[in-house]
Amino acid sequence: MRIMNETLPLAPGADQYPALDFANSAIALPGGHYIDFLGAPEGAGAWLTDHGLAPADAGIREMCAAQLRSLREQIRALLAAHVDGAPAPKGALAAVNDALTRAPAASLLHWDATRGLYRAAAHPTDQILDHALAALATDAADLLTSPDAERLTACGSPPCNRYLLRHGRRHWCSTRCGDRARAARAYARRTSSAGD
Repeated sequence: MRIMNETLPLAPGADQYPALDFANSAIALPGGHYIDFLGAPEGAGAWLTDHGLAPADAGIREMCAAQLRSLREQIRALLAAHVDGAPAPKGALAAVNDALTRAPAASLLHWDATRGLYRAAAHPTDQILDHALAALATDAADLLTSPDAERLTACGSPPCNRYLLRHGRRHWCSTRCGDRARAARAYARRTSSAGD
């Protein structure tokens, strides 16, 4: 994603699972700052375009951006429950299942006097958002039911709120978060030994 790469690299696994990058599209930063790539219609449209889910001229409006933010929070709730070993929240399951059914998976059969019978994709351009929501929900369901789900974890460097697929012992979404966590541990050790 254009904007994300300038600020923070993709979390491990987010290149493989767009739903993971989607869940990480609102980032908590040190000092109480946040970046929300879906916070405005223009940003939501750019995010969808960068991920191949909408054309650049899709004209995403606030209502569409709000639907994206809502699905993101439901996917985040499912990721958090999985990481914590807790039951999946019923509301989050219902929201993801609703998104899964928004765009049919098969091309529909149509009739035209000139062409006769033909099949066409079920998501015409006026249903771009439904297609994007369905694609993201499908990817989230695939991630949560795949063997990779065992590697799913939250970034171990507060206040970061991103999720990642763990590789080895790495529990941070970026070098920046890892450096911050190591610096905090070193500071705590120095403070602790100075107080003794």
